[in-house]
Amino acid sequence: QVHLVESGGGLVQAGGSLRLSCAASSAVYAMGWFRQAPGKERELVVAISYEGDYTYYADSVKGRFTISRNNINNAVYLQMNTLKPEDTAVYYCATSNQMASMLNGEYTYWGRGTQVTVSS
Repeated sequence: QVHLVESGGGLVQAGGSLRLSCAASSAVYAMGWFRQAPGKERELVVAISYEGDYTYYADSVKGRFTISRNNINNAVYLQMNTLKPEDTAVYYCATSNQMASMLNGEYTYWGRGTQVTVSS
């Protein structure tokens, strides 16, 4: 069992920035963030392999969001810049044993989520 704890969400104006952090209770392979807004389907936003040599970004966040990780601390981070109202959602940190699984939305563990609200 791996526990994931997210932090860093909040309320920000459009154009602003937020940095999300996620701490895992033990080492994990693929890590990423998915989000879910009210009435919308869950969306994988970003993902990163264990070595950091592979990253995935949804088209909606390319050029604005950056994922990074620190394997010493079993942590993953999401830097979100130029935020838009449509980025408003609950953001969940997730892990998978394989990157392919993560890209397919098959998460092994996920946290409770952190709310990100972007005002216009």
